[in-house]
Amino acid sequence: MCGIAGIVYFNGEQARKDMIQGMTNALSHRGPDADQFFIEQEVALGHRRLAIIDLSVEANQPFSDITGRYMIIFNGEMYNYAEIKSMLGDYPFKTTSDTEALVAAYAKWGPDCIRHFRGMFAFAIWDRQEKEIFILRDRMGVKPLYYYLDEDKLLFASEARAILGTNLVKRKISEQALVDYFSYQSVTSPNSIIDGIQQLEAGTWMQIKKGKLVKKVYWDITNTAVDFDFREEKKIQQHTRELILQSVKRRLVSDVPVCAFLSGGIDSSVVVGLMAEAGESRPNTFNISFDEKEYDESQYADIVAKKFNADHNRILLKPTSFLDELYNALNAMDTPSGDGINTYVVSKAVRQRGMKVALSGAGGDELFAGYSYFSQFLRLKEKNWLWKLPVGIRKMSALQAGDKKERVQQLLQADSPDIENAYPVFRQILSPKLINQLTTLSAEKSLTTLQQHLMDKKNNLHNLPLLSQVSVAEYLGYTQQTLLKDADQMSMAVALELREPFFDHDLIEFVLAIPDKFKKPVYPKSLMVESVKPMLPDEIVFRKKQGFLFPWNIWLKNELRSFCGKHIKNMSQRSFIHGEALNEYWQCFLKGNNNIRWAEIWLFVVLDYWMEKNNVG
Repeated sequence: MCGIAGIVYFNGEQARKDMIQGMTNALSHRGPDADQFFIEQEVALGHRRLAIIDLSVEANQPFSDITGRYMIIFNGEMYNYAEIKSMLGDYPFKTTSDTEALVAAYAKWGPDCIRHFRGMFAFAIWDRQEKEIFILRDRMGVKPLYYYLDEDKLLFASEARAILGTNLVKRKISEQALVDYFSYQSVTSPNSIIDGIQQLEAGTWMQIKKGKLVKKVYWDITNTAVDFDFREEKKIQQHTRELILQSVKRRLVSDVPVCAFLSGGIDSSVVVGLMAEAGESRPNTFNISFDEKEYDESQYADIVAKKFNADHNRILLKPTSFLDELYNALNAMDTPSGDGINTYVVSKAVRQRGMKVALSGAGGDELFAGYSYFSQFLRLKEKNWLWKLPVGIRKMSALQAGDKKERVQQLLQADSPDIENAYPVFRQILSPKLINQLTTLSAEKSLTTLQQHLMDKKNNLHNLPLLSQVSVAEYLGYTQQTLLKDADQMSMAVALELREPFFDHDLIEFVLAIPDKFKKPVYPKSLMVESVKPMLPDEIVFRKKQGFLFPWNIWLKNELRSFCGKHIKNMSQRSFIHGEALNEYWQCFLKGNNNIRWAEIWLFVVLDYWMEKNNVG
């Protein structure tokens, strides 16, 4: 896991070392083990390394193939690199790194090499002969890639701050991105929070030669084919187990110790159980525990650790540790997010114990229908008849909806209860009406980027089972744009590599194809639990879901009141904000208006902090 950066000029300008080094300096937290460059005429490539596979200096990057034609910088891990090497026959490998396997594969197969890769990655390959750059991002979007392209140059990096650090891009906020951010607490690709800087979409590659761009989607989560007979439940469960185990095995590939986050929930417990089955030694596990019983889950983690003979480590924190680390977490944000502080605190605690790689149970809820809105969507689809009534009559049906009245009205005003209309409402933080009330942005008159993506893919989406439609919407929305983005920026801020077995694309393709009757939860995530049975004790499977549910609502009104008040005041003076309305909203929150959630206030606080820190206007 690393940080990559590059500059390619199309106007004859010569690339400079000070420029590319400034970019990698901005990424130093991602790779403390090495800092190296390739600079030749119009191109400069930079790499910050976190050494995980082949720890030798010979595996440092930028790295060339044996002919010297192709130069690569690579962020991530290719888990099946040994298999790729065996497919390349007589290639004279000089290292045991996955980087060399990747560049050798590209030299042989070109862009088609991706069909052989299993991993998480964003990489760039410069063809010194053709003067062409090839840039690719993994299927699920686990690893980030930002870029800026105009007629004179291409700038790209693992983080937007590295591009901003060149001072070649105006530090101007994107208004379209703001609508996405206020709606869903993050910015949806291909946009970024900075006008002109884009995110390369997941499952996409691009080639640029003399300023001309060719872009291709090589993997589409809404359009994958699976060859399997889905009539027998036991066979489905057996294959599900095989694929989860395969995914865990892949993510144990490392030349440094690998640990796992163990909360004691279903997802992390399955990961640890399969680590024990796949590995040759005791799994290393870490649990964040608290003296305060309302937050502590350590008793469940202890049960799992004991069952699988784990080398278990409890890290005792106070809930206020999350407040103590607040500034560090906010400073770690490459782009603003309403989430992620928990990931920062946990990652830092584990990194301080000497670990470089950790497995996470993230993704289990998305894949195995673990969230409440999976069942909400099924109930919504059962009421299809409502959408055959006139809009006015449908509105009347929302009058008894109580606190959720506005969301119900949004759904009833939609053309249908289909996933492209329902999911954005399920996941929104601020409603279009509230965005219009507090900002100058036109949220009610246009689609968000996420809504547009779902509309564009609706035909493919509708061909999937209903529960899988929710999973795919979740991958395109919160999971990819917030969860994975935060996991990357918050863990890499402390140089910890996170690996998520439930984001293995082979596993995802299969589970998305499973009919609802086999996947609909009889109890929480029953398909996964039945697939690994009898691995998990009942007290793990049937316990109440907890998680890090800290009293942010109270903290914003007390310990963080001054901090939030300062940034609300600053934000109210920005050109895209209705200042008086925002200040009034803040005061209503302080007075205890239960209809105002702390997360709504927090979006404005975080955004102002980020804009101020990065001098963005």
